[in-house]
Amino acid sequence: MSSASKAVFLDRDGVINQRPPEGLYITSTEELHLLPGVVDAIGRLNHAGYRVFIVTNQRCIARGIASADVVAQIHDCLLQLLAVGHAAIDRIFVCPHDDADVCSCRKPKPGMLLQAASDFDLDLSECWMVGDSRSDIEAGRAAGCRTFFIGAGDCSEADGKASSLADAVDKILAVPHPA
Repeated sequence: MSSASKAVFLDRDGVINQRPPEGLYITSTEELHLLPGVVDAIGRLNHAGYRVFIVTNQRCIARGIASADVVAQIHDCLLQLLAVGHAAIDRIFVCPHDDADVCSCRKPKPGMLLQAASDFDLDLSECWMVGDSRSDIEAGRAAGCRTFFIGAGDCSEADGKASSLADAVDKILAVPHPA
């Protein structure tokens, strides 16, 4: 199995950047604040041969709170902030739908992860989903990934728990992989 077939999927808000208050959304680049250790953690995944993807529900688009163009600008800013620290994201997958929409991409459905697997020839059993909500963990499990739950509270469905992305990356990199 080549190293390119393994990946780490990251939720955005609460894993990479500071989560906005409940019911609010990040609607400008000025509201995007990376969490401590994120740039280094993603860089370590890059250097270990993992592809790194962001999979993010952005219902603010469906609700008309932010346009798809504004969300794309926020993601461009995020990629630039990471690049300054020599960290890279292979692609950002966005679900623009609301809960009531019938789609296969809104987490907890695994559509974004399955799309990445198809586009990048990933072995999902060699991949990880790192998130801070049950829907992140459910999406990862539905796709066949191993999972890490970040944050307070309990998520017994996850394969592991971490205090931050840096902590999750430490644990992921400690897991032996087939040659």
